[in-house]
Amino acid sequence: MSRGPGETAAILLAAGRGTRFGAEPKLLAQLGGKALVRHAAEAAVRSAAHPVVVVTGHRAAEVQSALSGLPVHIVHNALFAQGLSTSLKAGFSALPPSACAAIVLLGDMPFVTACLIDALVTGWRDKGEPAALVPTWNGQRGNPVVISRKLQAAIEGLSGDVGAGLILRGRRDVLEWPTQDPAVMQDIDTQEEFAGHRSGAG
Repeated sequence: MSRGPGETAAILLAAGRGTRFGAEPKLLAQLGGKALVRHAAEAAVRSAAHPVVVVTGHRAAEVQSALSGLPVHIVHNALFAQGLSTSLKAGFSALPPSACAAIVLLGDMPFVTACLIDALVTGWRDKGEPAALVPTWNGQRGNPVVISRKLQAAIEGLSGDVGAGLILRGRRDVLEWPTQDPAVMQDIDTQEEFAGHRSGAG
């Protein structure tokens, strides 16, 4: 399928240390027979988002190995230790000119599906391509978020361990997208959370 101007890319943030998880690298932990980060990457690859940019940092070689065989564009963030903002900036800087927006995914959210990604992107277009479209579940904002390229300059101004939420709050051109899919809230931070999901998957 040919893809013209105005495509929506995917940026998968997979650079963090995941310190709350403990000594084991969180994104490499095995869930359902595959690394945690691969679940999110496979969902992005199966979606209509293109290209899929993966930002690596901590244990970069192992994360890249865990994604072996997937048609993703790997971008290494050498500044990952300075916080999440550096990975977000690296991801947006790697987008092709044809990408008018990106759906930003987190590597520790393995239950986000291609269907959810596509629904969010469709919702963003249906709502007139706002600055961002943020999914909500039971009134709480979650992830992934569709972010327009028009916010790239604001993203470049971020620093430290903050994500896009800092620039999305209070903007009238940032819209919410209610969903019944709890995956938008299901990130894994601790071994206890992981154990609960792993037993459920088993």
